[in-house]
Order: sequence, then structure tokens, then C-alpha cells
Amino acid sequence: METRETSAEPALEISCDESGWEGSNFAAANSDVIAYASVRLPIEAAEECIRLLRGRSEWHRHEFKAGHLIRNTDGAGLAAFLGPDGPVHGRARVHLTHKSCFIILRVLDIFLGDFADTVSLGLRPDPRLASAAAELCRTGREVFGPERWRAFLAAINLVLRENRHPKVHAPVDAFFDQVDALRPLAGDGWIGELFDELRNARGDGYTARIRLLDNHVLQPVLEPLLPALARTVLHWSAGTQPIAIVHDEQSALTEKRIQRLEQVLAEPPLELISRPIQGPFLRFRQTDSRIEPRVQVADVLAGVTRKIMSGGAVAASHPGLTDLLEPYLEPASCWCGWATDPAL
Repeated sequence: METRETSAEPALEISCDESGWEGSNFAAANSDVIAYASVRLPIEAAEECIRLLRGRSEWHRHEFKAGHLIRNTDGAGLAAFLGPDGPVHGRARVHLTHKSCFIILRVLDIFLGDFADTVSLGLRPDPRLASAAAELCRTGREVFGPERWRAFLAAINLVLRENRHPKVHAPVDAFFDQVDALRPLAGDGWIGELFDELRNARGDGYTARIRLLDNHVLQPVLEPLLPALARTVLHWSAGTQPIAIVHDEQSALTEKRIQRLEQVLAEPPLELISRPIQGPFLRFRQTDSRIEPRVQVADVLAGVTRKIMSGGAVAASHPGLTDLLEPYLEPASCWCGWATDPAL
């Protein structure tokens, strides 16, 4: 790709944080939703936003979090924050990841899709597999029953996971044993056909697992923050404006992974950004959110979004909040359109 100057203006500074990331054990997580928020606010505006949100809160000496806003205000307070006259309206974006949907898509990707979704940081998923993953996420519990479904998700998580003493055969065997056990319940429709396709992929399962382990440093299959960050960069940059990300401290977003993200976005087959003549297109620095008000605003937005989209008490008590969130949501989120009840 020919390198050319993208913009004479300085990099656009965006502040980001997430809510709901709990490590790589997705199947046993407390929440099935990750919300990744980005905001474009001057520091002064962010400081004023946090000051107004705090009000007379007893939390004035501590970092202000989404939980404080939810506990200390009613639905009207949340609506004021998210609504058209609120401090972040038109200045923020939220990428959603439904954890079960994410790991289902990734297991289909590595066994049936030749790692297309993983290698492209979620930007080039196989449309057929993405649709199948979303539909299976919506219907799997009902088709197979809660206990079998939880066992299947646990087997998916195990085969995708890289740990301190990685194994090849046992996780692959455990996953395909689950596929065999569930196949009689899958019926003769598309779910049955999908499980037949998975069963036929068993012969290459060890090879796929080895590839997963070999490439886990730069191509981690269980890292949803990288696809979320990729979509965030594309949204704010429109492919031409260099971006400077100010991010809460997050061990998953290493310097090498950030460099690879820019490389994937810039080079074939994607070619979604145009690199400047000098310097990186994507600048990235991590900071303590307690001292960075813009990151605190992103954190509050991410936490509020996760609570609402998780389908729990907040959404049930204030159903109008879901509509207020819609302008913020990234259309290409990894989202099956179905939120789990945290009590399940």
C-alpha cells in the first residue's frame, strides 16, 4: 500500500475504557457483556462532567464509577447522562461484546473458518459463521438445556484458552466429545448441519489448536478488546485521521499488539487506514483512570451500558434507557441481540 499523508492536523485524541472484562474464562464469568467505551472530550469538559455526576455524593474522595451513578440516581439521572442534552451525546461510542457469542464465533473460526476472524481482529468474519454463531448463542440454551449448554460453552472456552502449561490433545478431545454428545439433540436443521460440519473438522483439530498456541502473543483468540479497539479506531478516524488513544491500564493491550493492530488495518487485504508519511497512525498510551477525567467518563459510560445491556434490574426498572443508548452503540459489535439474565 502506498504511504501518503493522511491529515495535516494533529492526531485526534480519544479516551477509552471497558467494563465487564474478567480475563479469559468467559464461560464462568459474572457478566456475559463487555462494553468498550470511547469518548472525545476536552479535559475541562470531562472534569465538569465528573463534577456534576458526583453532586453531593459521598464518593467525592474516590474515583467515580458507573455503580455510583446507578445507585445514587434514579432513571431520570441516567437518562440525563445519556440523553440528547447529556455531556457525552454525540461525543462517544460503545462497542459491545456478548461473551458467549464471541467464543462461539471464535471456535467456529478456528475449526471451520481458517482463523479469518482472529487474524483480521474481527474485521473480516465469515458471514455464514458469524450468523450461525449469533443464532446458536440465542437458541442453544433452549435446544440443549441449561446444563448441557453450560458444559458446551466451558468446552469451547477450554479449547480456545492458552494457559501457563498449554496442552494440545486434551482440550480438543473434550470439545469434540461435547459436539458428539450434543449432535443427537441438534435435529436435522441448520444446527444439526453445523454440528456435522464440526464433527468432520475433528481430524484437523490438533493442528488448529497448535496454530492457536503458536500465535497467541499477537493473535490471541480470547481477546475481545482488540476487535473493540479496532472498530473504535475506524469509527473516529474514518480511515484518514491519525488517532491518539488514552486508555485505562490494561495488560492485554501490549505495545506489540497495538503495532500489529495498525499493521492489520493498513495493509492488504483490509487497507482500511492510510498511514501518515511520518510516525504511527495509531498512538497509544495507558494511564491511571483515577487521575484522567476523560478515561473516568469513558469508564462510567461503559459501566452504565453494560448494566443496561445485561438485561438485569437497571434495564427492567428503566426500559427507556435502552433506546437512549442506541445512538452510542457500534453497529458492528459482537452482539447476538440477546442479553442474558445475570441470575441464570
